[in-house]
Amino acid sequence: MKTDRPNQTTSFAVDSRVEDQVPLHTLWLGAIGVVFGDLGTSPLYTLQEIFSPAYSLGVTRATVLGVLSLVFWAQVLVICIKYITLVMRADNEGEGGIMELLALAGRAVGSTSRWRTAITLLSIFGVALFYGDSVITPAISVLSAVEGIQMVDATLKSWVLPISMAILLLLFTLQKFGTERIGALFGPIMCIWFITIATLGAVQIIRVPEILLALNPLYAVRFFAAHGAAAFVALGGVVLALTGTEALYADMGHFGRRPIRMAWLTFVFPALLINYFGQGALLLQEPSAGGNPFYRLVPHALLAPTIILAAMATVIASQAVISGTYSMTRSALRLGYLPTMRVVHTSDRIAGQVFVPWINGALLVLVIAAVLGFRSSENLGAAYGIAVTGTMTATTLLLLVVALHLWRWKWPAVITIGTLLLLIDGAFFSANLLKIDHGGWFSLVLGLLIFVVMTTWHRGHTMLLEQTQNTTPELASFIAQVTARPLRRQPGTAVFLATNTVTIPPALWLVYEHFYALHEHNLIVHVETLEVPYVDIQKQVQWHDLGAGFAAVTLRFGFRQVPNMPAALAQCTALSLSGFDTTDITFFLWVELVLGKRYFGMMLWRERLFAFLIRNTPPVAEYFHIPSRQVIALGQLLEI
Repeated sequence: MKTDRPNQTTSFAVDSRVEDQVPLHTLWLGAIGVVFGDLGTSPLYTLQEIFSPAYSLGVTRATVLGVLSLVFWAQVLVICIKYITLVMRADNEGEGGIMELLALAGRAVGSTSRWRTAITLLSIFGVALFYGDSVITPAISVLSAVEGIQMVDATLKSWVLPISMAILLLLFTLQKFGTERIGALFGPIMCIWFITIATLGAVQIIRVPEILLALNPLYAVRFFAAHGAAAFVALGGVVLALTGTEALYADMGHFGRRPIRMAWLTFVFPALLINYFGQGALLLQEPSAGGNPFYRLVPHALLAPTIILAAMATVIASQAVISGTYSMTRSALRLGYLPTMRVVHTSDRIAGQVFVPWINGALLVLVIAAVLGFRSSENLGAAYGIAVTGTMTATTLLLLVVALHLWRWKWPAVITIGTLLLLIDGAFFSANLLKIDHGGWFSLVLGLLIFVVMTTWHRGHTMLLEQTQNTTPELASFIAQVTARPLRRQPGTAVFLATNTVTIPPALWLVYEHFYALHEHNLIVHVETLEVPYVDIQKQVQWHDLGAGFAAVTLRFGFRQVPNMPAALAQCTALSLSGFDTTDITFFLWVELVLGKRYFGMMLWRERLFAFLIRNTPPVAEYFHIPSRQVIALGQLLEI
């Protein structure tokens, strides 16, 4: 039952698009500092991975031009066309991410469609893999940068892991300050980073302008023709140039569509291409540089400061997926796919900028475990691609549903574009599946665990809701029944929390059924969180007298306000909305006691998992700042 869950709130139709509230140049700089960190640091390891001995390609003129052509056209087709042009059109009141895409797709097909279950499972699968991406990205990004110290002094190799973990601890400690402050801090650093890598690449391109031939897609075709299966396997390395792409969409609520598009097309994309092509030019001159082509671009005198800059950039690189994970979690909470957890809004101006402490701590533990388990960026590279490409494939399928049913595209357009995008995503995903034995299992196992938790929580709550709805009447009919047959009344005021003011709260029904007595005043309280930072006191409380000692009360809080329910109810007296004594209130809260029963609802192990999640959900009284001495918790043993 969702009655007392603070995440089950309603958002009013308030324009929360970030572009309408913050200057464009501020968002542009913030987007560079947060959204593009992951994509921006991909040159550190992409070509190094592709030309590693694992792929047995060899560094020749044909392979270098072919690989660079693949990297260029992958970024054009996947990032520029798919995400920047198409996917980012699918915003849900300014918010992005695969959970918001699920909401749009579900709205498009309707609640009774036979496709709804498949769409939901596909979305949760994509979300689960994105969480896996959020674990691997910080680990591989920071490791790849810190590993550069071995080029300064080989004896420093033993310091790679300790330095990496120290940087990661600092990164996750900074999260509580919010993406607006982090973006302001990281933006200038990332601007310096992109200018630096573009300059390093441009120097080599000037020396070997022949590398620009790779812009021709024929070189990619010839690469496949020459290498066959090896070229297909190499797509598992090429996809590293696309890591962080899903974060562009997930972070849309933090910075807005227009600033992200502008930053990519005018600044980030050109800088990345110049560096990739610069590395290719270096490889044409020095085939032996394939072991670490990025740092071989750097003059020896500038190696130390470049490593420091790269370390700073990789810290920032992790920010894109971390911020995206917070947004994804907020969406999952709102749609009922995760247990209740505290969501902190870190900006007075932007509703989409959030911080989730529990997720932050869980990510830190898992990232440290990944660093200690894999120990190098090369080992992590195998685990990386599956999470990225799996999420991309799920996004494409959901996008096609939205395009067909919500945007009203014609079938020929959907089939044509869908076939192209799915061929690309399918090729990348299939190539990465070949790396399961070499670390790819990590993403799949982590994604599977998250998938099980999300689907179990949603299914369990749906079953509880069905049970309570079948056993409790509507509020109007209940009040009519109480009016016709008066009950014994206790002095004082009782408060019952509800997700709406139409159905009777389970706690109220339990009191009526077992005690056949009510308080003198009974308030059915529904809480709404609005997409504005603060709600004026005069508008915070809405009161409707229902008769027979009942009243429906709606409390509205802004996303930056502390949801203090006793203080809000006290405003009712201050505003002359009621005559009850606010010091004599008892809060009746519904507690779900779940008993798993074999062959009844879900598999027994899933029912026990759901019961465990229920027991460990933070108490709603704490969330609403209700004093414990005023709380009576009522529960009923429910079988699912």
